[in-house]
Amino acid sequence: MSVTIYGIPNCDTMQKARAWLAAQGVAHSFHNYKVDGIDRARLTLWCRELGWEKVLNRAGTTFRKLPELERAELTPARAIELMLAQPGMIKRPVLEVGGRLTLGFKPELYAAALAGAG
Repeated sequence: MSVTIYGIPNCDTMQKARAWLAAQGVAHSFHNYKVDGIDRARLTLWCRELGWEKVLNRAGTTFRKLPELERAELTPARAIELMLAQPGMIKRPVLEVGGRLTLGFKPELYAAALAGAG
């Protein structure tokens, strides 16, 4: 079973998620999208499966610092362009287990995702 967690290393929620995976003995790879970026196809898939409104982190400082004009009247395509340009706007973590996605971190969601893949 392939497990990948996407995010940035200095995010508190990411650290909790990675610690939880380690405590459960779950081998996983980490994709730092601030360093490694995120490709359009993968981000588009996430937005299609999870909803771009959920994938775009409007509460984060990166999004809030955008000029009002850029934040107004977002479309799926515009949101994807913003997230590609500044991956810090992607909600984190994104957990991919055997091709299935979980957004954010809650231990019970991760346990269910792992149980469903096994």
